[in-house]
Amino acid sequence: MTSLEKGLFLSKLAIAVNVLLAATKIVTGIVGNTYALVADGIESITDVFSSIIVWGGLRLAAKPADREHPFGHGKAESIAGMLVAAGLLFAAGLIAVQSIGEIRHPQQAPAWYTLLVLAGVIVVKETLSRRVLRAGDALQSTALKGDAWHHRSDALTSAAAFLGIGIALIGGKRFNAADDWAALAACGIIVFNGYRIFRAALDELMDASVAPAIVESIRGLAGGVEGVQAIEKCRVRKSGPGLALDIHVHVAAEMSVRESHRIAHRVQDALLASPHRIGDVTVHIEPDED
Repeated sequence: MTSLEKGLFLSKLAIAVNVLLAATKIVTGIVGNTYALVADGIESITDVFSSIIVWGGLRLAAKPADREHPFGHGKAESIAGMLVAAGLLFAAGLIAVQSIGEIRHPQQAPAWYTLLVLAGVIVVKETLSRRVLRAGDALQSTALKGDAWHHRSDALTSAAAFLGIGIALIGGKRFNAADDWAALAACGIIVFNGYRIFRAALDELMDASVAPAIVESIRGLAGGVEGVQAIEKCRVRKSGPGLALDIHVHVAAEMSVRESHRIAHRVQDALLASPHRIGDVTVHIEPDED
């Protein structure tokens, strides 16, 4: 199974898991009288939509270039990442509003068995988060990484709810609103992760450069090709699951056009064969006047 296929599979798996968890948490939260668990279920519903968006974005980004999109469809993955971030921020706002309402009008203490549900949710969501994050790292996919943080945020909000409900059960009536305060505190975590994902996706849409270490590695690979005298410009940007770059290489000034063309192809082949998942390379030849 390729990295892309694994990413698509995990996105579909996440959809099924989140539907089941959302229903379980909302029903248990209503019956067990804890809004923290209901809020957690609402956040899981946003996870369902985010996983659908990620799955669609990955499929579209993997499509080859065509007449209408000569540079490919890689931006679809970045757009999916921004939509995932927007979903996180929306969920945080919804949970915050409802939590404040519950804090102002405290209800009776939550049922003890809600802790069992939360413990199971934490294990499932953290496991799913780690698997999706590994797939996102392998693909260098902002959308998949965002989806992984969706799952981790769910695990964190569940952990906060677990703590709040535990305090409410141990502390008695005075602490009935502890789980609502826990849900409110978890919103801060969700907002932070949503902002991080949004910034990364926005940078990709604005064609921001990749990490300097990657640029230097690419310059080193190109500079090691026989016949290359030096590397002038090297501009690298993320495009979907891969990288696209423009590179200017210096060759001997007296070299023929035919030979310099061959060197350009050798540079291109070396970069495409590198572990950096480079999808498109434009090589410019410059005469070395030194």
